[in-house]
Amino acid sequence: MLRFMLPAACAALALLAPGLAQAQSEQASSGGEPRRVRLALGPQWVPSYPGSDELRLRPLIDVSQTRGDQPFAFEAADENIAIPLLRSNSFAFGPAANIEGSRRRDEVDAPIDEVGTTVELGGFVQAWLAPQLRAHVEVRQGVNGHRGLVSNLNLDYVVRDGDRWLFSLGPRVALSDGKYQRAYFSVDARESAATGLPQFRPGGGVHAMGASATGLYQLTERWGVYGYVKYDRLVDDAANSPITRAYGSRNQLSGGVSLSFTFNR
Repeated sequence: MLRFMLPAACAALALLAPGLAQAQSEQASSGGEPRRVRLALGPQWVPSYPGSDELRLRPLIDVSQTRGDQPFAFEAADENIAIPLLRSNSFAFGPAANIEGSRRRDEVDAPIDEVGTTVELGGFVQAWLAPQLRAHVEVRQGVNGHRGLVSNLNLDYVVRDGDRWLFSLGPRVALSDGKYQRAYFSVDARESAATGLPQFRPGGGVHAMGASATGLYQLTERWGVYGYVKYDRLVDDAANSPITRAYGSRNQLSGGVSLSFTFNR
């Protein structure tokens, strides 16, 4: 799977990288205007761990900035932490990070291996393929916990009236290597003997497909609301795992809402 995901990421970079020169030029030309910052904070509910049938409460946080009268750049609310080192109206590139929740035995209520909370580090690249169509690709490596490689491929159709309101909708595809999928979905001989589940050893590939919608509405010049809903369906080995069938769910729902505040710097 690693041999597949890395070339796929490189191919995505090659397709999106022509915007790099434009990003440098536009970034250099926007330095003199006053800066505006928008902060959003609220609750969100996400699956406790991949394949879980229960939700866990987490904060929904977003920090965006722009200059002058330029609208804030679009960011889908379900995406992970992404810091653009270079950004223009059509291209962005930089590091990305995520924290994947742990899977504890008391959550599953079965004698299967625990998976610790995982810090995932990597990068992202995105490009506007058309005025209302944006592609966003992330590749991240787990540095602890599951220690696997995971990638997200997102496509969003975006309609907006500047910063007054915004709505986006698009498909989501999640891929991972065998190490990631074995952490959450495998059943080894010891676990099989303890639970009565059949042994199962997943490989790598696509493990989830779904869709996500983001909405934003500005109530006043300063205050607004921001949120999302998302549905993923586990597929292939992740869906066929005895752990998913016995203790979890193929259907993965998440969503959140936050209050935003905009100020000038």
